[in-house]
Amino acid sequence: MSKLKDQPAKRDKNHAQRDHREIGRELDLFSFHDVAPGAVFWHHKGLIIYKTLVGTIQTLLARNGYQEVLTPVMVKNSLFKRSGHWDYYHENMFNLLVDDEEYSLKPMNCPEASLIYSSGIRSYQDLPLRLSEIGTLHRNELSGVLGGLFRVRQFTIDDAHHFIRPDQIQEEIKELTLLVINFYRQFGFKTEFYLSTKPDKAMGDPKLWIKAEEDLKTALEKLKIKYDIKEKDGAFYGPKIDIHIRDSQGRDWQLTTIQLDFQIPDKMKLEYIDEKGKPQRPVIIHRAILGSVERFIGIITEHYQGAFPLWLSPIQVEVLSVSDKHNTSAKKVHDELLKEGIRSELNDDNKQLGAKIRESTLQKVPYMVIIGDKETAVKPLSVSIRTREGKDLGLQKLSEFVQLIKSNIETYQ
Repeated sequence: MSKLKDQPAKRDKNHAQRDHREIGRELDLFSFHDVAPGAVFWHHKGLIIYKTLVGTIQTLLARNGYQEVLTPVMVKNSLFKRSGHWDYYHENMFNLLVDDEEYSLKPMNCPEASLIYSSGIRSYQDLPLRLSEIGTLHRNELSGVLGGLFRVRQFTIDDAHHFIRPDQIQEEIKELTLLVINFYRQFGFKTEFYLSTKPDKAMGDPKLWIKAEEDLKTALEKLKIKYDIKEKDGAFYGPKIDIHIRDSQGRDWQLTTIQLDFQIPDKMKLEYIDEKGKPQRPVIIHRAILGSVERFIGIITEHYQGAFPLWLSPIQVEVLSVSDKHNTSAKKVHDELLKEGIRSELNDDNKQLGAKIRESTLQKVPYMVIIGDKETAVKPLSVSIRTREGKDLGLQKLSEFVQLIKSNIETYQ
């Protein structure tokens, strides 16, 4: 039995790397329109990538004790004034007047996550409480800096807020850091770490800033992680660990952030009851793994140049009939693949096989299965397999091919 290997196309250094907007147009993934500057129109195939990434994150978080929540996109901006965000961020927010009251489209989730936390009495035994949210955010970016998926006004973030006791800081950051490193390994990304310190414009007690920075340093050093300092590049409410990756073009991207926040719990008057029955302030760890889902998809679209790994590919297998007389068998194969949860597309057009193979190759479909006289003559039904790189993997039983595809997908998730 042959073994399939899921290897996205390697970077060809002799050819210019194409922009994700061009790739997205050719592969029918997404588009942009003047009626919504800074927002993405997701097409069916692009939405598959989007939902697959989000679903992978959701599964990963559920296994690690997160509770998923969802909060409103539009709230009264008094919430952001209470949390402290308004003083530092209101110029980047979309604000509306509704029934003579001022509202904002939320640019971040932390004030609303804090409201969920404060909706009940929390005991020290309830912590850590990890609230994740795949939420839509809006930020009023200047039109001149908008650029494809990399810089948008409406985006989705795989956000989370860990409400913890001070004595849980080290263990929580350790587990979170390891989770992020392992996640990025499946993309082949190498991670680099930075500690971003207190900015000039920051809120809260300077002593708590010092403590937060020391806590983050200690966590990195305990993990024996090398890191550089980004002076004055922390969030206005707390210092952070920034985790960068390098893509196939050698570009540096900041994606994951792990922010340690003593300030917003104080602003929002958050409490937990300790073992002596006394109220105490929790600490918040803000974190995102992908960051903006839109930007991450833009990065990996260029990183893979559209040749996504099998588990992420919108179409994983294309079924090609050699001629009209093979269409019935080709549809049977297509239906069987769909039934097994494999994303299949059927090409039974009245075209030469060579033209069908070229079309599928240009669409970066990982595997093509060909159904002709040779394949239909074998019992049980078999398929000839070809990769997008042009490799002929020969004839295989359909049942064996299905199992190999499924096991290959599972390896990368």
